[in-house]
Amino acid sequence: MHSCSYGGILEMIEGGEIMPLETRHVTILLCTYNGAAFLSQQLASYLDQTHKNWSLWISDDGSSDATLEILEQFKMDHGDHHEVRILQGPCKGRAGLNFMTLLCNPELPDGLVALSDQDDIWLPEKLARALEMIPPQASAPVLYSAQSYHIDRDGNRYGQSRVPAQVPVFETAMLQNVLAGHAMVLDEAARDLVQRAGIPEDVVFHDWWLTLLLTGAGAQIVLDDHRVLLYRRHGVNVLGPPGGLRANWNRVRRLAGREYRQWVMANSMGLQAVPVVLQARNVEILDCFVGSPSHSGPARVALLRRLNLHRQSKAETLLLYVLAFLGRL
Repeated sequence: MHSCSYGGILEMIEGGEIMPLETRHVTILLCTYNGAAFLSQQLASYLDQTHKNWSLWISDDGSSDATLEILEQFKMDHGDHHEVRILQGPCKGRAGLNFMTLLCNPELPDGLVALSDQDDIWLPEKLARALEMIPPQASAPVLYSAQSYHIDRDGNRYGQSRVPAQVPVFETAMLQNVLAGHAMVLDEAARDLVQRAGIPEDVVFHDWWLTLLLTGAGAQIVLDDHRVLLYRRHGVNVLGPPGGLRANWNRVRRLAGREYRQWVMANSMGLQAVPVVLQARNVEILDCFVGSPSHSGPARVALLRRLNLHRQSKAETLLLYVLAFLGRL
């Protein structure tokens, strides 16, 4: 069990005093692009949260549908109770870049940040549960992630996310995107660390980057096995969570394709640009992986084994060894 039990704990200890959870502020970070079809349902689910101390920052990436009108109406209707700020995104057609630009905004309010997709639906206790599991004075930055139910375009449930077999560490995050961004919450220390690292140039998946960066920096990963939102899968999502034979086959196909190596190397090069935020041991792992002169064959496989770089399942790790042998990793 990766999570603590949810027993309705309403207060936490800070500095020897009782700290009511409702005093902790969360900024919801919502990135939008032509999301009018489902956006209103997501916005309504924020209002239904049992934790009411939140603000909403939106980065719109150049929507041409009714997205901005929906957001402006929401701000007009609810801006008296919650800060709602609408910003223009980088407009370069990359959702990950939009999220990173918003997350690195230096004017974000103090407190925690919760990432949100535009077409999901949050369950009412999503924020409250994250706050219960993230200590107010942790010894290290904290990245929290939870699970989801899958819904189709019409909102019908048809599956659920797979709980990771292990809490991700740097050695797995190097080669696998384990945590879903739509369920992530970062405490203030984790957000500040991400801002110190800045916006990586060629990283495709913001959730992969955040997991990799924060595990590399020694952050605490809080992995919750409860399902806190409805994740809409409708054929538009770039890289949805695993599940079923077709998804497993697609995952294997991606591993064997050239894109996977490009993603891994983009992440690695991004990390090499910000070594100051990483633990020394992880800098050594990174440099050995990127700088190894052996690009294929037994030496490359031996390097992965020596560095303990692996994925969460033995079968996928074995496939990595095959790819390394063939010079594809």
